Amino acid sequence: MGRITRFGISMDESLLERFDEYLREHGYQNRSEAIRDLVRDRLVVDEWRHSDKETVGTITLIYDHHRRDLTDKLTRHQHEEHDVVISTLHVHLDHHNCLEVLAVRGRASAIRHMADKLISTKGVKHGKLVMTSTGKDL
Repeated sequence: MGRITRFGISMDESLLERFDEYLREHGYQNRSEAIRDLVRDRLVVDEWRHSDKETVGTITLIYDHHRRDLTDKLTRHQHEEHDVVISTLHVHLDHHNCLEVLAVRGRASAIRHMADKLISTKGVKHGKLVMTSTGKDL
């Protein structure tokens, strides 16, 4: 972290009241910490817009493993993009449903493509891509 610089922010009073409520609900000790987190979050979103940058994230899937050929299809998709997958976690939620979480790393476009392919596979009940940063530029 570099040198700390102070600056002022002008804000509508009602927006500031809502922001302070947000701080209390999320356990922030002060406005500065929350503003830093909001800025970092926007920088991560921007990082994902540049598909040539290395990014990381997780792909979470919920599916019925009894669904015909679904497990094989999901495994095949992962093997096709093996250079993006860092690790996987597979959890049996009940007799039918499984949770699978893939830790992924690579170009943002490659990760988005893989997530779209997995999430749109027929039989996947729910899927979500969570995008984050390697932290190098934050």
